[in-house]
Amino acid sequence: MENTSFARETRISDTPFLSLNPSTLEVIGEVVNTSREEIDAKIEKAKKAQKLWSARPDTERKDILLKVAEALQLHSKELAEWITREQGKPLSGPGANFEMQACVGWTQVPASLDLPEEIVFEDDTRKDVLYRNPIGIVAAIAPWNWPLMIAIWQIIPSLRMGNAVIIKPSEYTTFCSLEMIKVINSVLPEDILQVVTGRGEVGGYLTAHPEIGKVMFTGSIATGKKVIEASAKNMARLTLECGGNDAGIILPGLDIAQHIENLFWGAFLNMGQTCACLKRLYVHENDYEKITQALTDYCSNIPMGNGADESSVLGPVQNKMQYDKIQDLISDSENVDAEFIFTGQKPDLEGYFIPLTLIGNVDNGNRIVDEEQFGPVLPVIKYKTLEEAISKANDSETGLGASVWSNDLDEAQKVAAQLEAGTVWINQHGAIHPFVPFGGVKQSGYGVEFGIEGLKAVTVPKIISIKK
Repeated sequence: MENTSFARETRISDTPFLSLNPSTLEVIGEVVNTSREEIDAKIEKAKKAQKLWSARPDTERKDILLKVAEALQLHSKELAEWITREQGKPLSGPGANFEMQACVGWTQVPASLDLPEEIVFEDDTRKDVLYRNPIGIVAAIAPWNWPLMIAIWQIIPSLRMGNAVIIKPSEYTTFCSLEMIKVINSVLPEDILQVVTGRGEVGGYLTAHPEIGKVMFTGSIATGKKVIEASAKNMARLTLECGGNDAGIILPGLDIAQHIENLFWGAFLNMGQTCACLKRLYVHENDYEKITQALTDYCSNIPMGNGADESSVLGPVQNKMQYDKIQDLISDSENVDAEFIFTGQKPDLEGYFIPLTLIGNVDNGNRIVDEEQFGPVLPVIKYKTLEEAISKANDSETGLGASVWSNDLDEAQKVAAQLEAGTVWINQHGAIHPFVPFGGVKQSGYGVEFGIEGLKAVTVPKIISIKK
């Protein structure tokens, strides 16, 4: 294994680095880059463990995963506190406690689903049966925005179908991830779930390893393309969720009072650091003042601060890299004479806080509209005709989610059918569900997660064809 070409190509630094609390910039701990030798050893252990795990009866694997859900529930309070400390999202509102409940639910659902063999063809002369076999070892590359929830999306379906998993959490949210893996491994058999830590070169070595049969990745388009390149070395199957620049279209005459709460959280959940957040809002010119005033009024009442403070509903941006990117987009908007409809109060704290910001007098072609800001900034764009709004909404290299907001559900569905996205929500945004497949189009990636289709994605189909 040491003599393979990818081992020589990939260099992993032995220099550790710090993890910070984004609310206070206090040091949480020192993160170590897992060495190539350690990764090789973990993969060898995973190969042996996977054979034993996949040989267990299906009902036994289901029961074990349900016990994992119980363990996550039992430790949800302390894990939520770890999320808040390292990722930054508040304990209150749809924050860290919300994330932990999602972890429990997204563990229970795959454990409850069945994917039995299927007779795909039968006549008097033959019978063809489709079976779903485990792939082997799944490399899971998790992001920093929902570090535990998205890790669960990758881990649990893979284990459910008999695979072993080696997960690399984001270097920005290592310690909360390690704490959750510790809880899960208190229930699982040894070595069926292992973790490596460090920067991108650790993930690069892992994903290109010849023993990896599947890579599940959530992150940026740029890194997603590197994962695709790495998979050329081992022909690993891929599920890629590379973010999006989700558009929302408000149809004329919307009763905004009825929808303002869903609209706000559709855009600003987790400080806008959610792949399927609403990141571009198209509003008919006749409704522009009404909609922007409603958003301003709602934003004015949302407290921001240290996530450990029970009064905080929004927290900081997670890391300096993302903070600088968002500030650059705000500066660019100032330079093009955009209208700053609303700018919230920034907490008097040391962390990476960016106040809620609504920006108008911008359009497609402005960076704040064309680039995924992934933060608490929402551009609001006027349109004259519905055809114009649809065209501008589709004018993006990404296509993860989109939404249509209307009093008329029939009209909303007609518009939804024309939007280029993996999911189009009506009168809601980002409303994912563990039974409902989720994935993107264009450069948002390919493959789906969740539900039966998500289980299929971590298996290989096998046909047994019988001549009668």
